[in-house]
Amino acid sequence: MSTNGTVQQLNRALADQINAEARANPRSLYAGKFVGIANGQVVVVADDAEEMVKRLRQIEPDPAKTFSVEASRDYGEVIEIWSIF
Repeated sequence: MSTNGTVQQLNRALADQINAEARANPRSLYAGKFVGIANGQVVVVADDAEEMVKRLRQIEPDPAKTFSVEASRDYGEVIEIWSIF
């Protein structure tokens, strides 16, 4: 397995753990926040996505080594997008 694959798996597992914690405990430090992860570690916690992305890119410029999560979001929810052309 490639190193990037391993880092991505670590990042994803940590993001899943953070989101589960935030959904189970609304008083979690991560609840309702945007969390940036790089190389298997939380490196940014921000109130908005733009700030989180900006800081995450400064810390780790290689997007293959980063991951982000909006803690408390239900990622299993189906959202339909309608469009008229």
